[in-house]
Amino acid sequence: MFTRFAPSPTGYLHRGHILSALFVFAAADIYKCRVRLRIEDHDQSRAREAYVKSIPEDLARFGFTFDSYSIQSARQNVYQKYFDMLSAKGLTYRCNCSRKKLFEENPVNNEGEVIYQGHCLANPPSENEPAAIRFKTPNETIAWNDLLLGEFSENPYEQCGDMVLKDRIGQWTYQFAVVCDDFEEDISLVVRGEDIRNSTARQIALSRALGRENPPQYLHHPLLYASTGKKLSKREHDVSVRAELESNSPEKLLAAICTEVGLTTATELTLQQAIDIVKPTIAKHKFLILNSEF
Repeated sequence: MFTRFAPSPTGYLHRGHILSALFVFAAADIYKCRVRLRIEDHDQSRAREAYVKSIPEDLARFGFTFDSYSIQSARQNVYQKYFDMLSAKGLTYRCNCSRKKLFEENPVNNEGEVIYQGHCLANPPSENEPAAIRFKTPNETIAWNDLLLGEFSENPYEQCGDMVLKDRIGQWTYQFAVVCDDFEEDISLVVRGEDIRNSTARQIALSRALGRENPPQYLHHPLLYASTGKKLSKREHDVSVRAELESNSPEKLLAAICTEVGLTTATELTLQQAIDIVKPTIAKHKFLILNSEF
């Protein structure tokens, strides 16, 4: 069985990425999974080659090793294959709504995300117009169990409406690409930050539409926050671990990261010690999934 660590190359890795990697490897130990490294560069407008190159280099400084490596920009044929599958089922349609129109004519959820009401499904745009491609999101409640946070029941149609699979400039979206990748790479366990938890029901819906009878299990871990109260982010230009490693050892930085989330008071930790410190956080909240692949 496999899990994955999947950063995007839109900046250098920061402490939050290393915490996430620790949770991935801790969960992999508990659930007996191997770990794949995936570079999620689906957004080519923001991805940079320097960041692509830096990700495995910086992870290696801490001692992380992976079972395999993949990068989304090299997998266009995979996404096209699954897109054609959905289109053959009549589950896609073109949409030329502008950003302005989307916010003017549709409700917005609590996260500020548009809940698309299907204007272009009822009013198809001309084939000559640039258009995004949307998925006919099923209007149904999806029950799923987070291995750390417990049970959820969510309707992805009520969360976001018909979601975009491909934007109007031809880029595959995050939601679509990761579902295809997880299916293609046989990912049984998805470990990621709790800020992405709301994507889970819609990704399960997409997985089922693509024919995956048993979508992955999910585990969403806590985040690291800056002094401003915002989660650490490349967009906020938070300090990278590459910069921190210029004046700190990997062992000191691992200890500092684990200290920030209240897991230790140690001043230095090896990678395995840091992973072992994270593992009880998962184990003590572990929920029994009767139909789990684990």
